[in-house]
Amino acid sequence: MTAAGIDVAGIDLRQLQDIAITWLPIVFMGLIAVVLLMTLRYMPRTKPQTLKPESAGSVRWDDVAGVDEAKEELREVVEFLRDPRRFRKLGARVPKGVLLHGPPGTGKTLLAKAVANEAGAAFFAQSASSFVEMFAGLGAARIRRLFRAARKAAPAIVFIDELDAVGATRGRDISGEKDQTLNQLLVELDGFSEHEDVVVIAASNLIEKLDPALLRPGRFDRRIFVAPPDLRGRKAILRVHARGKPLAGGVDLDLVARQTSGLTGADLANICNEAAIFAARDGRTVITRRDFDRAIERVIAGAESRRALTEREKRVVAYHEAGHALCSELLPRVEKVHRISIVPRGRALGYTLNLPEEDRYLKTREELIDYMVVLLGGRAAEQEVFGEVTTGAADDLRKVHEISRAMIAEYGMGSQLRAKQVPTDDYSLSDATRRLVDEEQLELAALAERRARAIVQEHRDRLDALALALLERETLERRDIEALIGNSAKRPVAADREDLDTQALARGRG
Repeated sequence: MTAAGIDVAGIDLRQLQDIAITWLPIVFMGLIAVVLLMTLRYMPRTKPQTLKPESAGSVRWDDVAGVDEAKEELREVVEFLRDPRRFRKLGARVPKGVLLHGPPGTGKTLLAKAVANEAGAAFFAQSASSFVEMFAGLGAARIRRLFRAARKAAPAIVFIDELDAVGATRGRDISGEKDQTLNQLLVELDGFSEHEDVVVIAASNLIEKLDPALLRPGRFDRRIFVAPPDLRGRKAILRVHARGKPLAGGVDLDLVARQTSGLTGADLANICNEAAIFAARDGRTVITRRDFDRAIERVIAGAESRRALTEREKRVVAYHEAGHALCSELLPRVEKVHRISIVPRGRALGYTLNLPEEDRYLKTREELIDYMVVLLGGRAAEQEVFGEVTTGAADDLRKVHEISRAMIAEYGMGSQLRAKQVPTDDYSLSDATRRLVDEEQLELAALAERRARAIVQEHRDRLDALALALLERETLERRDIEALIGNSAKRPVAADREDLDTQALARGRG
């Protein structure tokens, strides 16, 4: 029985082995198929978000300020979508694509919503990054689905935000998924199917990275640069965002616009919102000028920090900021100082806020040198008063390096490298040319430093007055600065010109 039992058990074991060899591969392949099917079934799918004209927000032309040139370009698109027959009778066609490019926060998305509302068209908004996934072909399928839905709802506007996420130059993507998605977008923009009642509006902050095939006429027929607003534009934007906000009688939006040179529409909206928050926090029912001043400080310099400085550090910061302000006041080609503060904000231990009289887009060589003098004025004051410098001038030195490098390499403002650009990333440049760029850059920075030290030494009494007032009050306004320095302050123009001419003569002799 024992032998028979072993015999029978042996037969059962062999049968089980045969069954396992036959069916286990089949079961394994079946499990793989189930996993793949479940993955495809539950894969996240991004469908285009359809916004009806009435639900695309209440953005109208009157709500978009500071971008008058872009609005004029887009008005034609609105008129075509409203009355296409008038244009088709003359053989005209609407631009297939409009590319809005420029710095972040200038109102590109707001413009697209305003166009959709004014034209009464369906609005399809999609971020370009949502087209790209790890699965090959999925992005192209989403592009097809988006345009199919837009054609059904024509007249329609397709808005693609951050186009550079999918529209970068082809051939740089290892997987090829972005290239496939871009190819499908190119076909939809200018393919075999006609869709004259569908307009594509795209926004990008990096137009230089876009594929050339995407930028040619027939795809994006119009490229509109949406620049940061000028003084008049900032006034209009502030009035738009001040609607519905109770302002006190002393609030001057024109002054706020002058104080915010270089800021975008999004920054100005943030300033108005922060001012309202400050007023609500203090329990007031109106927004005062002080609220706007605090909001500007928060947006430009950062939130107030609670870092505790030692007495020596406070003195160093006070003299550092006083050095900046002194050079700004005494140099005629630099904007006047509006406010000085030694209250730590963000990463800065203090700041000096200049107030330009008007927006300017061109700078001369002398103006750039004066600006470097102002940047190095804080470091010069530290050296003059304490006999040593600190790490507080690190950001000033970085800006001086950038300005002096641009003056030599980009603007042709050197003594020997004139009327010539010398790109520093051009590896065909000789070592002698690179050495000349470095020498001329060092010479400009050294000239600015000498001028800063001369101003600080000559006007030490005014420097001490500013620093002591800062230590006492922590913040000085324009009227305080004028009272301490005076309107009839000596401006070292002749000495500066003589210094420049002497340096140029010395270089020529060398």
